Amino acid sequence: MTLRCRRALTWLLALGFLSAMVEPALAKAAKRKAKSPWVKRRDKRGRMIVVDINVPPLTRDGRPNVQAKAAIMIDLASGHPLYEKNADEQRPIASISKTFAAMVVMDRKLDLAKVTTMTEEDQKYARGGAKSRLLMGRGYSSLDLLHAMMMGSDNRAVTALGRAAGLTPAELVAAMNDKARSLGLAHTRFEDPVGLSNGNLSTPRDLVMAVRAMLEYPLLSQISSKKEHDVWTADDKPRSSSHFVNTDQVARAGRYQVLAGKTGYTDEARYCLVIAAKVGERKVAAALLGAEGELTRFADFNRAAAWLIDGGPAKVAARSVLAARKKQDSGTGTGTSNAAPVP
Repeated sequence: MTLRCRRALTWLLALGFLSAMVEPALAKAAKRKAKSPWVKRRDKRGRMIVVDINVPPLTRDGRPNVQAKAAIMIDLASGHPLYEKNADEQRPIASISKTFAAMVVMDRKLDLAKVTTMTEEDQKYARGGAKSRLLMGRGYSSLDLLHAMMMGSDNRAVTALGRAAGLTPAELVAAMNDKARSLGLAHTRFEDPVGLSNGNLSTPRDLVMAVRAMLEYPLLSQISSKKEHDVWTADDKPRSSSHFVNTDQVARAGRYQVLAGKTGYTDEARYCLVIAAKVGERKVAAALLGAEGELTRFADFNRAAAWLIDGGPAKVAARSVLAARKKQDSGTGTGTSNAAPVP
């Protein structure tokens, strides 16, 4: 066999090997993409939203088809529940814990201009969570640390803010528990300040009361509803910045006016969201805990919001009245055709 033939054969064998390696990977990726339930669509105002096409917007009884394990939506003005699903089920809440840390440090008259340096203590309490973007040994203002914590859910920011407010991590946890008790949240408790412990527990009903309380802190409301923010070092070293994008996709999408909110995730808690927003002409608060997909919690809120705008609560109430009348008619044995109208 000539040298040229041997080279050609080598190339053919190499191409065959690459094809055998690449084609299955491409096929697998295409299959995964085809199976993905998430698609981008435009709403009635022309804004792009993410929709789970495999989940009908409503259940058979006309309620929002919420996929989270436990959820509630309330009217903020009255506190009246609009939708409930296992609303009193106590579950891990992950980084939603940070809303309590934020209220605690604000209650202690936090100096927003104070510069706090990232230490090994901050690194220790953040260990096991998402990678922090706050640099070890660098100083940040309390204002920027609040942005990092509430928007980007940065774990190092929590203990640093506690230190800026004069609290050790243990004292911060104790103060968070005191805050929950002062708000009357009997089913909320904390074991760590960041939210990585599965012992940080609450219920959807407690959490909508917490986000309602957070609205009394205008700065926290403003920060948690922002789309993005640049956090800068504030020490005597050359300045550097990190760009934080809000982890709350509802706030980023701009479909509804978000008033306050916080996301959370751990393997045990799954994907969580607490949010206050203006939906139509109504201000509501919602808590969604234990969603399996990262986007599901946001899709759940969008489904509940659309249901509310469409008059869902009134329709469900009308269905209940009609069902009660039918049950009453069947119980008296009169049937529906000759029954007298029920006032």
